[in-house]
Amino acid sequence: MKHLFYPLLMIVAYVITGCYTGNNMRNEPVSFQGDYFGQAIPGDSATLFAPNFISTGMNERDFTISPDGNEIFFCREAGNFKYTTIFYTKRVGNVWSTPEVFEYCTNPNYKYIEPHISPDGNKLFFISTMPVDSSSVGNEDIWISVKEDGEWTNPQNLGPPVNTSSKEFFPTVTLDGTIYYTHLDTIAKDEFIYRSRFKNGIYEQPEKLSLNVNIGKARYNAFVAPDESYIIIPAFGMTDSFGGTDYYISFRDSLDNWSEPVNMGPKINSANPKEWSASVTPDGKFIFFMSAKMKNNNLNVLSTKSLLDFHNSPQNGNTDIYWISSSIIEELRRSAK
Repeated sequence: MKHLFYPLLMIVAYVITGCYTGNNMRNEPVSFQGDYFGQAIPGDSATLFAPNFISTGMNERDFTISPDGNEIFFCREAGNFKYTTIFYTKRVGNVWSTPEVFEYCTNPNYKYIEPHISPDGNKLFFISTMPVDSSSVGNEDIWISVKEDGEWTNPQNLGPPVNTSSKEFFPTVTLDGTIYYTHLDTIAKDEFIYRSRFKNGIYEQPEKLSLNVNIGKARYNAFVAPDESYIIIPAFGMTDSFGGTDYYISFRDSLDNWSEPVNMGPKINSANPKEWSASVTPDGKFIFFMSAKMKNNNLNVLSTKSLLDFHNSPQNGNTDIYWISSSIIEELRRSAK
């Protein structure tokens, strides 16, 4: 991995100093404006999201956007996952800021991952290995930052009964405050999807979801719709998988029953094994998801420049962020049992 160190530094410098298109030989900064950075709205085919601005060639994942569409959080990983943190960009006067590390996620000794903005836009949930205090040892816990006077406050550990001495991952929250997340069962030595209802200002004892949600040989990082009408589940070991981990969806009825899971199909899933982080925008219009799809075109010649350009661009085998119209969800609902 040491041979990747120098190119990695170049990528980091590229991201910090500004965004440049691959065709911009003079390295002139590009201004991104409008909804979703002014990107062309996708239809029923998945497209790479904001290439060279959000999807850069580093490992990117975990996209969440505020209900007003003015704030975006996502994750980047580097150094063979040694460094994992949350990036933040904000639209001011219709112009988006260059993504920077979120101010509370800068300590390289800890991991910060899997941000999720609550449906009301006032809470930011994420995972971190930060210790609760100087006397404790951190593991993967859910943390929360509350917005006050338009600013995000110092994050606090969510605490029990949701957080435990084991590991918790990938929080998503419903309109009524119920939190869905992954919990590592230390007895079964496996990860399962749980939820905890939020009533009278406190979280109730978590419950493990049914076998129609806890599917396959492994499952994790489930995203629940704000109205709890469906849940998107990355799962490994399913018989109809396209390869590795695929995205599945299960629908919930009025009696709290979950349908049999449905593979979300080739519009989202592929043969690459790195597909395990999805979300839907607050307005329900778009699905964002992580995938490690490769470029279709091959290099014409192997050279220092061609390899470096390939390494420093999206769709190079690292994970990128894609988006697609959410109309696929209604298509899948019709086939659910």
